[in-house]
Amino acid sequence: MPAAKFQKGDQVMGRWPGSNLYYEVKVLGYDLESGYYTVIYKDGTELELREQDMKSPTTFQLRSRSRSRSRSRSPGRRSSRSRSPARTTRRSTSRVVTESAPQPRKDKKLNDSVQVKLTPLQVTKKVENNSNNKHEKNEEKQTEENNTASKVKEPEPEAEKNQGRYNLRRRKDDGDSKSVEAKPEEKEVKLAPASVAPVCSSLDFGGKLGAYFFLLFLPAWVLFLVLQGNLADPSLVNFPPPLPPLEAFWDPQALGFVVLWILFQALLYVLPVGKLSEGMPLKSGERLKYRTNGFFAIVVTAAAVAAAVHQGVDLTYIHSNFLQLATATFLISVVLSVYLYIRSRNTPADQRALGGNSGSLAYDFFKGRELNPRIKNFDLKFFCEMRPGLIGWCLINFAMARAEMKLQGLDMPSHAMILVNAFQLLYVVDGLWNEEAILTTMDLMHDGFGFMLAFGDLVWVPFTYTLQAYYLVSHPNLLSPAAVASIVLLKLVGFYIFRKSNSEKNSFRRNPSDPQLAYLKTIPTATGKSLLVSGWWGVVRHPNYLGDLIMALAWTLPCGFSHLLPWYYMIYFIILLVHRDSRDMKECRRKYGSAWEEYCRTVRYRIIPRVY
Repeated sequence: MPAAKFQKGDQVMGRWPGSNLYYEVKVLGYDLESGYYTVIYKDGTELELREQDMKSPTTFQLRSRSRSRSRSRSPGRRSSRSRSPARTTRRSTSRVVTESAPQPRKDKKLNDSVQVKLTPLQVTKKVENNSNNKHEKNEEKQTEENNTASKVKEPEPEAEKNQGRYNLRRRKDDGDSKSVEAKPEEKEVKLAPASVAPVCSSLDFGGKLGAYFFLLFLPAWVLFLVLQGNLADPSLVNFPPPLPPLEAFWDPQALGFVVLWILFQALLYVLPVGKLSEGMPLKSGERLKYRTNGFFAIVVTAAAVAAAVHQGVDLTYIHSNFLQLATATFLISVVLSVYLYIRSRNTPADQRALGGNSGSLAYDFFKGRELNPRIKNFDLKFFCEMRPGLIGWCLINFAMARAEMKLQGLDMPSHAMILVNAFQLLYVVDGLWNEEAILTTMDLMHDGFGFMLAFGDLVWVPFTYTLQAYYLVSHPNLLSPAAVASIVLLKLVGFYIFRKSNSEKNSFRRNPSDPQLAYLKTIPTATGKSLLVSGWWGVVRHPNYLGDLIMALAWTLPCGFSHLLPWYYMIYFIILLVHRDSRDMKECRRKYGSAWEEYCRTVRYRIIPRVY
């Protein structure tokens, strides 16, 4: 394997993909397997380039001057340049270029070096007037203001004019893509993907040591919450709760119940009912199809539960065997995680998540290596994300309401229990009704499917998000009519912000040129994408998080202030969203460069206006 020509930290001139423009870049690293250099431009944009697309500054300047002198001695060439309205009359050896989207050349040599996909945009007059594209008319001005890199064009033989506009996408985002056509009659040439995924150096959740910590901490924390909630006085002064004997953790009937529940939800998922939705483009450009029939699934489940109760099935079993059910679900999540890790060892590099190849078994097992593991058309990650845990959350809440009536001798659940059940049921039903929106979230688009998501979907959600209802079974809290009305109003405000902002984001991601989104203002980026800076997304950077927090507060308040335990969800959710915001900030700063800095100056607050 030949040694790398350029070393980490070198300042060189790198070709901007899809053009003959060279910019000053800094080398961040070199991948021996794929032969690509990772470089960063002065505006913060990172790309991967091949060696032939990079030149040392000295060699570049000598070559540029040589070609300039050659042209100056050619009267025919000079005359040709003066007659071309597309050319400038300035004849310096180098010039500053302000085009925001480099134009493609019909040059066979370029066919071997371009590392991005240029996709023609079908722009109509109607779309051009859309405010989502309003920056396109001023691209030269925006690029000169936002990009501080020294932009130099190496003199090349004159190329034909570009006949259309193109959307420039980074090679890292689109994976191994097609190169530009050299001639109209030549076929597109696919670049072979790297056989081995590069080892990721940027790790989340505390890196390798953090993975070991969370593999032990998460199950222990769920156990603590369940045991603490069982105490007559769940105050923290009684920490730690006493451990029951080992045989109390295991119940074969509980395991059978959990297996039947997952199989039942899987059956509803594969039924040919509901819409087939397309996911976001993968590295290869492919869009996977998903059966988004979650609302159908929860309606059928509700009917089945109602029929079971009518036939005399005692749902209070869920409350009395809460620990055993949590243990059984934990074992299933571990088995699933082991299966996912084993199958990921044979997964092609272009099907792995961005952080799915750290070289650490513990980290890769925890974070997940494969982005979209499927058994034929059955998508494991999408199914676990939306079905057994989320619908199970509602089933457990309903069982807790039945248990409260039984233990407290009530003819109907308390007002506090009704509010908790109604609010959380609305949250789940809304998510399943708008199930297609989950396809544009971080979990589906970027995170691999490993222990983190498997445990989170199957154990964490149904056995910790139900903590308010579990607490109210043994610790009722009376609410006045005024308190009920205030809590309901708070919930509606949070739900409106959450749903409105998520709808704006999902619609914009799927079709930025939709005329119905013409009122939204955007900031263009070097990747060809735009950042929303109006609507709710102009108030804070994560208005959906703001709505989520308000709703979480609304379904915690019915539990009162006697103990800290039912406020666990609110505290955890704040930590979760702050951490997710930091991950998002880091990724977007790397991805969008100076455009992200402009976005942060425009939208100052992250989640809570004038606070954070």
